[in-house]
Amino acid sequence: MIHPTAIISPEAKLGANVRVGPYCVIEAGVELGDGCVLHSHVVLGGPSRIGKDNEFFPFAVIGGKTQDLKYEGEPTYLEIGDRNVFRENTTVHRGTHAHTPTRIGSDNLFLCYSHVAHDCQLGNHIILSNNGTLAGHVEVADHAIVSGLAAIHQFCRIGCHSIIGGCAKIVQDVPPYMIVDGNPGATRGLNLVGLQRRGFSEDDIKALKKAYKKLFLKKDGNLANLLSSLKADRPANSEPVKHLIEFIERSQRGISR
Repeated sequence: MIHPTAIISPEAKLGANVRVGPYCVIEAGVELGDGCVLHSHVVLGGPSRIGKDNEFFPFAVIGGKTQDLKYEGEPTYLEIGDRNVFRENTTVHRGTHAHTPTRIGSDNLFLCYSHVAHDCQLGNHIILSNNGTLAGHVEVADHAIVSGLAAIHQFCRIGCHSIIGGCAKIVQDVPPYMIVDGNPGATRGLNLVGLQRRGFSEDDIKALKKAYKKLFLKKDGNLANLLSSLKADRPANSEPVKHLIEFIERSQRGISR
């Protein structure tokens, strides 16, 4: 179903059962998967490869040109998975270079006015709340939640199952499984409710609580020494704690402590 006011490039590819509402624009280079819905006034720029059953609400602009001043005009890309929802006025930009597309996984929810900048890498089951803003090159892991009006500095990483509080300013990596809030953002506690809702075992939650106390509540602790201590005494079967340690050790910007 394509509304007669929609403008679709002959160089765009639309899958089966796609619905395009009034005044939508689909530009050249867009590949739109089966079952996608564009309600009205949606703009899809390309080159972009978009999967199945995605839903776009009015005035969303997806696949726009990067705002990075280093961009030199070559074709750049956006890749989106399946079953994502982009609410009103959401913006997502393509990558800056051909070899680094912006990537979004599946089953994510982008609320009104949220922004995903160039070269961002997003996983699955993420919620980006109203006015949540990701600068360029940000990485967001599965099941992370970014609350309303939060701003993420470029090149930061947001760990899995973490939650960022409203109006937070994030300038360093957000550790997985944690709650980070404030300006600048600081780790406030373990995302206990989120972990329970997602079926984490009691043993893993206890191990993460112990890790949180060791890493984030010791005011005078050297992080490298605390990590070594945590490696020595963590339960051997606690994969979440192992992932937390590896995430921190790979950090380039430091973590929000």
